[in-house]
Amino acid sequence: MTDHVSPDRVTHDPVVHIAEVRELGRDLVVVPDGRVQLVPNIGVIGGRDAVLVVETGLGPRNAEKVLEFATEYARGRRLYLTTTHFHPEHAFGAQVFAGEATFLMNRAQAEDLKVKGPGYLDMFRGLGEPVARQLEGVVLPKPDLVYDDAYDLELGGRVVQLRATGRAHSKGDQVIRVPDAGVLFTGDLVEAGQFAIFPWFPPYDTDVSGTRWLAVMERLAGEGARVVVPGHGAVGGPELLADVRDYLRLLRDETWARRDSALSEETIVEEVRALMVERHPEWAERDWIEKGVGCLCAEHPA
Repeated sequence: MTDHVSPDRVTHDPVVHIAEVRELGRDLVVVPDGRVQLVPNIGVIGGRDAVLVVETGLGPRNAEKVLEFATEYARGRRLYLTTTHFHPEHAFGAQVFAGEATFLMNRAQAEDLKVKGPGYLDMFRGLGEPVARQLEGVVLPKPDLVYDDAYDLELGGRVVQLRATGRAHSKGDQVIRVPDAGVLFTGDLVEAGQFAIFPWFPPYDTDVSGTRWLAVMERLAGEGARVVVPGHGAVGGPELLADVRDYLRLLRDETWARRDSALSEETIVEEVRALMVERHPEWAERDWIEKGVGCLCAEHPA
């Protein structure tokens, strides 16, 4: 199972399209995901001397498009690459940037990539021919620069803040802040217009933590970002952070209240799912509610 798709096989091509590129601020753009499953929002952040690319897309061919765009955008400036977490559509194209960009990330993400990357590569290849095709020739990369908790990247007249959040959606989540523009790249800590992705697949993957994720969102929601770039979905404002925070809080409270009543997990899922869909009828990817309930049942204080 994967953390980004339902058990159904993927039949569409998860292709990055360098189209409708949106300017978020001075020398700062996002290549939108176009609401295509397994395509992330991709950022390009410029300074006087260097440019930082955020996310690669799924596999080498997508990453080649991203690198071509970033190189043209940079116009001779030095290139850096970072990824918000290790999952395939965010990071499994980084090999293309080798020798062209300095690849940097937090230590927990680097460990995720090393330890869990091969399993995720196999998993995603099994999702269907279009995904397998994009993953042909993938070589899992090694970062050039690894930091522990915080790294300030100087691009020349602009500092970009890379911050490890601690375990939440994954063990190695990181956010990228552009303070002078008020922009925050969240990766899959935040999605727009869909329920939070819980990669809860015991016994294979149980690194996601609903309680720690909520704590991260409470912190991020209080830090004053003006523009939020989610992992997937439309760029928005601080309301995206508040929406995820409030959803995770309600999901926890409603799950734990029923767990206290000694209801079966099947009944808890049924009741909580109905409540969440009633609360957010317009949100997509409803199957992730069940995974979130399962995760929070496991985190219920005995």
